[in-house]
Parts: sequence; C-alpha cells; structure tokens
Amino acid sequence: MPPPMPGVGPLNLITDIDGLLVGQAHDEMLRSGVTVLTADQPFTAGVHVMGGAPGTRETELLAPDRLVQQVDALVLSGGSAFGLDAAAGVMDGLRGQGRGLPVGDIRVPIVPAAILFDLANGGAKDWRVSPYPDLGRAALEARGRVFDLGSAGAGFGATTARLKGGIGSASWVTGHGVMLGALVAVNPVGCVTTGEGPQFWAAPFEQGTEFGGRGVSSAPVQLPMLTKIDRQATTLAIVATDATLDQAQLTRLAIAAHGGIARAILPSHTPFDGDLIFAVSTGSGAPVDQMKAGELGHAAACCLSRAVARAVFEARALPGDFLPSWASLYA
Repeated sequence: MPPPMPGVGPLNLITDIDGLLVGQAHDEMLRSGVTVLTADQPFTAGVHVMGGAPGTRETELLAPDRLVQQVDALVLSGGSAFGLDAAAGVMDGLRGQGRGLPVGDIRVPIVPAAILFDLANGGAKDWRVSPYPDLGRAALEARGRVFDLGSAGAGFGATTARLKGGIGSASWVTGHGVMLGALVAVNPVGCVTTGEGPQFWAAPFEQGTEFGGRGVSSAPVQLPMLTKIDRQATTLAIVATDATLDQAQLTRLAIAAHGGIARAILPSHTPFDGDLIFAVSTGSGAPVDQMKAGELGHAAACCLSRAVARAVFEARALPGDFLPSWASLYA
C-alpha cells in the first residue's frame, strides 16, 4: 500500500489529532483570555523554554526523569504572572469531572501552564479578585474540536511589534501518515510580517491561501528594530502528534519546533520574550524510530510557523486597539 500523501488535516487545527480538544474564554473589558488544550484521557507531554522571560506553572513535572508522565490539560494564558491562576480554575473543573492523578482517595489534576504579558494593552486591569481562575474554568467548559483563531482566548489581547497578535493553529499529515498539529498564542517583541508590507516571514511554508496567499516579499531582508516595550511579550505554543512518543522524545520535539518560531517571528527568543513550547503525544499511533522522530521535529517547526502567521492573519480590529490588525491594513 503506498504511503499517504502529505497535506493539511481536515480542519487545519491542532484538533485534527483525534482526542484533542481546545477551549477558549476571554473578557473584552479585560482585554485578555485563556486557551486550554485537553483530551478525554491523560496525555504525555514535554516542554522546552527558549525565551529569556518565561512564566510557568508545573513545567518541571514534564522533565523525562520526573515521576508524573502524563497531564490532564495544558493552559496558555494572558495576564502575566496573574494568568497562572487560570490553571486553578481548570483544575477545579477537571476535578469535578473525576479527572486527575490518583493519590490515595484524592485525584489531583495535572495542569501545567504558561503565560504571556498583555497587562499594558489598554484593558481594565484594576481587578480586586483575579479573573483568571474563572476564565480558565470557562475555557475548559468551552472545549471542542472547532475553535476561533485570531482575537480569542490567550491571544485576545496579544500584540506583535507592529500588528495585533492572536491565537493560531495548523495541522499537517506526514508522508508516514503521522498527524501533527500546532497551537500558538502570538505576542512577541518581534515582527511576523516583513517590513511595512503584508507578506509574512512564514510565507515559504504557507499551504494554499491559509494566511492570505501574499507570497514571499521581494524587499531586501532587514533586521527589525525592537520597538515593542520590553517585558510585554512572549509566544506560547503547543505542538502535538498522534505518534507514540515518550517524554524524552517530546522534549526533543519541542526543541526542534522552536525553529518554527524563529522562521515566523524576527527576532525571536529575545531576553524580553518568554518563548515556550509544550509538545504532546496522544499515543494513538505507532512508536517512531529515531529517524522518523527527527522528521517529525522538522514538520512540527513548519506547522508552527504557519500557525503563527494564521494567528496574526485572523486577528480582528477592536475599539481601543493600540495597534492595527493585519486585516484592517491589507485585507
């Protein structure tokens, strides 16, 4: 039987991987939100951090030598360190479903989380009680296979150097029949487009017209200046596969996938970004050998580049925006 033809999955979302679900919630007044990746069953996860200013919760659990091998959900949130509270809301919701690591008579949901900085985007940030636990629980309750891109969830208040950021996703089926997906909240110091034009740095990897079909810029490549205020950034991503990978292999997959951020955002991994990638395996497919695992890393990076561009392409203009959306300038 011939190998399958490589191509985009049916939804072009991370949820093309059977079993994965994404839920999102945001508050327009707050100008921030939460995105949750979960599944009906616990899944294996790894992580790698490349940025200089990360904000995380329980990521140490994902090291290959730790006791816990699987998680119940992953959380991407706005709100800087305040946004880490979103994981508490997700934990409450999962515990109500009877989910979690059994410890005696108690179940403890395992919910690693990472945050981006959107506190200076003009939203109402004068809360007395953190809104993020409620946003986290609402995002979990909204989980499904289809979800919004652009100005939604953790990307609702996100920005780039010159345009609005957002939530992006993409999928890819390899020539070996392995399904890959990427989910990303794009809020970097750097630029996602080239110069002053509409072309994306990720253009060489575009499939069809998934982010406008504008092609590659013919302008000379120039290093963008760091114009975005420091400590107001971070790109958070999840790459996932149905191939059966252990935590060590997933850690390598996350490391390789960082190339996707570097191809789509210039500059990336700066001292002011907390760039982080979770890698996930549902384990529904077959194990892969070392060679195929290396191919998956390259495919995940390309898929993530596309997801980054889709996040900015799909962002919508809202009253009070500090920066224009891509669509308001070029659509």
